[in-house]
Amino acid sequence: MTDDHAHLKPPSKRDMKSAARLYAVQALFQMEASDMTVDKVRRQFYDHFFGLETEEEGLFIDGNADLFHEITEIAVNDQVKIDQMTDRALVAKWPIGRIDSTLRALFRAAGGELISTRTPPKVVINEFVDVAKAFYPEGKESKFVNAVLDHMAREARPDAF
Repeated sequence: MTDDHAHLKPPSKRDMKSAARLYAVQALFQMEASDMTVDKVRRQFYDHFFGLETEEEGLFIDGNADLFHEITEIAVNDQVKIDQMTDRALVAKWPIGRIDSTLRALFRAAGGELISTRTPPKVVINEFVDVAKAFYPEGKESKFVNAVLDHMAREARPDAF
């Protein structure tokens, strides 16, 4: 680390997990937009977003590569299940195919974490609501995301409620 960055502290484990969730949404979005495979997209993210020592001017923060891998793997492998779970959480006239591709990627990433990890559902919901706020800082999407993810979490992990 150079003297210019001496004032910046390394990211916390929580910050690294939050970054991994954000990167998972971005990776899933990129896969859909470009028709790239999960392995190719993950390689790009590992090369450009992971292993960084510090955040520089708000651009990037190192992420938890294991969580990123797990979320993207489950989101891809169980996409049909996750999309069906999302559809049940949405109003009947708004199936997942009709929502914005960023929100679709977010629901897939969150759904992947809800069905694959022991992270408490309320933590998953809060984290992905924060991701929604990053993408839609002035919109009502974060409330929409909260409601959909709450429904999905109750379906995926009813024992947690």
